[in-house]
Amino acid sequence: MKKNSFIYGMLTGAGAVLLVVLMVVFGRLMVKGFLDNRMEQKSQQEISGEDLEISDDLVQKKLDLLQQYIERFYLDTTKNGTSAEKMEDGIYQGYVSGLSDPYSVYYSEEEYDSLQTSTNGDYCGVGATVSQDPATGIITIVKPFEGAPASEAGLKAGDILYTVEEEEVTGQDLTSVVTKLKGKKNTKVHIEVVREGEEEPIAFTITRKKVEVPTVTYKMLSDQIGYIQIESFDVVTKKQFRSAVDDLEKQKMKGLIIDLRDNGGGVLDTATDMLDRILEEGKLVYTKDKNGEGEEYYCEDKDSLDLPMAVLVNGNSASASEIFAGALQDYGVAKLVGTKTFGKGIVQSIFNLGDGTAVKLTTAKYYTPNGRNIHGTGLEPDISVELDEKVEDWSTAKESEDNQLMKAIETVKSEIK
Repeated sequence: MKKNSFIYGMLTGAGAVLLVVLMVVFGRLMVKGFLDNRMEQKSQQEISGEDLEISDDLVQKKLDLLQQYIERFYLDTTKNGTSAEKMEDGIYQGYVSGLSDPYSVYYSEEEYDSLQTSTNGDYCGVGATVSQDPATGIITIVKPFEGAPASEAGLKAGDILYTVEEEEVTGQDLTSVVTKLKGKKNTKVHIEVVREGEEEPIAFTITRKKVEVPTVTYKMLSDQIGYIQIESFDVVTKKQFRSAVDDLEKQKMKGLIIDLRDNGGGVLDTATDMLDRILEEGKLVYTKDKNGEGEEYYCEDKDSLDLPMAVLVNGNSASASEIFAGALQDYGVAKLVGTKTFGKGIVQSIFNLGDGTAVKLTTAKYYTPNGRNIHGTGLEPDISVELDEKVEDWSTAKESEDNQLMKAIETVKSEIK
């Protein structure tokens, strides 16, 4: 069977969810405190459902037996860099994968370091946004950054990432795959992609470079309507967003369009900071964990925007994008234009394990100011507009060809006094 027949057979899965997974509690709890709290809760209340208690003795005996078989029969312990450290990481990865939650992941030291770097907004790598279909595991190139190595090498939006360093990546944890694409400056990474219209995968050798992620771009459209496109909600995004709003206000902006299409989310604190720049007062979002406890986020500064607004969304607008868009929709300060959003209304918390590794767990649900949790359902736009079939990529289309953008402009323009 040809390589690409497997990939093409999986293309009927659900829409992709962008790379950047929502991070809300970053290093907030050390493992000991987390476990102590868990045990305290267990002793104070009856735990419903299946008990996750595992026999340490049985696990250790089985690991010892596996080790004996490996030492006696495994052909090549040097293959693929096999080491005790990698095998230990595999144990922890397998343990977390037993939760059957695609968003809960164990990070090795290398993966955790890469994750921290990427959320800061700059790193060394190929320079492209990728997404993964949660149903099929297929990883797709969403957008190569202009001027970055991926774009210069010839990668295109819509390419399916098939292998990285000759290892098939379909179904692997997205963060782990992204880590493999990153590396030291001027090192090379070998990948294969499946491209529509091509019978066989296409091979690329890409030299990694420092990439400064362009999370925010903006411009002034006609009729003094500002336009801000947000790629992701990284740590640097809130500063970039506030700078864009300030500059557009100086240019006498009369209306604003915020484009969240294909934005898979990111850091919760970034989303709430950006909402705080727009809204005058009130609750922005709140969360609830398994015990009904959580956090509430409110406006804190006095800055706000009092002008007509529209937010462009689509099926790839997820997580922090939905927090942002949902709050503006609840307060009635912006119309959502486009198609229904992805529907990721759960929160992941990252716990530093104290040795350079970490674990990301789904820990809570989030709710919009009006109490909506949209997990699995998404946000319905106020004005539903499917992207014209003739438009292959809205991000590279001419303004007049992007019918969703044109509808947003029409909506904002009609409300300008």
